Amino acid sequence: MARAAQGACETEHRSMDMGNQHPAISRLQEIQREVKSIEQQVVGFSGLSDDKNYKRLERILTKQLFEIDSVDTEGKGDIQQARKRAAQETERLLKELEQNANHPHRIEIQNIFKEAQALVKEKIVPFYSGGNCVTGEFEEGIQDIILRLTHVKTGGKVSLRKARYRTLTKICAVQEIIEDCMKKQPSLPLSEDVHPSVPKINSVMCEVNKARGTLIALLMGVDSSETCRHLSCVLSGLIADLDALDVCGRTEIRNYRREVVEDINKLLKYLDLEEEADSTYAFDLGQNHSIIKIENVLKRMREIKNELLQAQSPPELYLRSKTELQGLIGQLDEVSLEKNPCIREARRRAVIEVQTLITYLDLKEALEKRKQFPCEETPPHKAVWDVLGNLSEIQGEVLSFGGNRSDKNYIRLEELLTKQLLALDAVDPQGEEKCKAARKQAVKLAQNILSYLDMKSDEWEY
Repeated sequence: MARAAQGACETEHRSMDMGNQHPAISRLQEIQREVKSIEQQVVGFSGLSDDKNYKRLERILTKQLFEIDSVDTEGKGDIQQARKRAAQETERLLKELEQNANHPHRIEIQNIFKEAQALVKEKIVPFYSGGNCVTGEFEEGIQDIILRLTHVKTGGKVSLRKARYRTLTKICAVQEIIEDCMKKQPSLPLSEDVHPSVPKINSVMCEVNKARGTLIALLMGVDSSETCRHLSCVLSGLIADLDALDVCGRTEIRNYRREVVEDINKLLKYLDLEEEADSTYAFDLGQNHSIIKIENVLKRMREIKNELLQAQSPPELYLRSKTELQGLIGQLDEVSLEKNPCIREARRRAVIEVQTLITYLDLKEALEKRKQFPCEETPPHKAVWDVLGNLSEIQGEVLSFGGNRSDKNYIRLEELLTKQLLALDAVDPQGEEKCKAARKQAVKLAQNILSYLDMKSDEWEY
């Protein structure tokens, strides 16, 4: 009872303190709450310094700094300290906003996006204006841009993850729209004298084809005369026009109308990309179920690898390990890519990781078999096997390597692999076909190990 009474007195005392709080302190706390309310917007800001949202956030924070500065401290130390803390927090957010918009990797993302814009202007805008068809050059160019974007480092920074995701989704959307359009060439599938509704559906289909070009220009920011909201209204209006048509009793016409409605809905989906980009699930792939599956496979692969590299008599593990690793490849094949280039790249890398370990086991088995069942060999063939033995040892080290390209160990491993390639180059097969094939296979293995070392050390992230 005494303890409860004491607690009640303390609560009452705090309430009295709050009620008697100096007006300047109350005002500073109010400003801090206002600043805190936009903190997540600042942390997650993924645009550039000329964006409207940047200017809005900058204006709010600058206004709060003026408000803080206008608070009269009356020379009191506690109020001066409170004002200093409030100013520091606001200045920190202003600085973070500026850093987000001007981060070198944010600028890198924007420069890559400008390349995509130039490609669309040159190859796609003329296509929708009645020019030539889309070329393979465009497809190759856009794939290269997408791959480079997936390799932009974000360091886990929310603003950079969002910026990369937004840019990727826009470019991938353009790629999808064009691929879909190329599959369905704009030919009108039904003759207009079949049914009175057909001319209207054909007319809407023509409008949908025009809307594709407008949407691409909007997504890539190469058309300032149109807005997402207006295009959304236009497309929704086309659906309403189609819904109003009487196609009762004519299955082929109803199916035709349904296909055109589906095309419109696909375009409307792309107009929602900006809202989707604010979802953590969308830009933070660490929470994506496909990435989680890939990570689980990699975790098991690393456990198998560590067991093999640390085993006293590894031959006993070869068959069981290879069988399980093949199963892991099967699991990776089942991972949904969700049309996401980052997930596709993550799966590609995971497959390489598992396949490299399988290759390592195959070579270990071959070397073990050769040791158990020795046979006569020509000097060139023996030289190739000696190199393969060296490559096996180096590959074991590469599998354990976890650094970057500036590490001394990376440079050492790269030099060792280069020496093995030079040693293979010096082998003269003397016309022996078996030796030629063995040397060719050894060269390919050395190059693959070198590529794997590069992949492991390039610090790629989702």
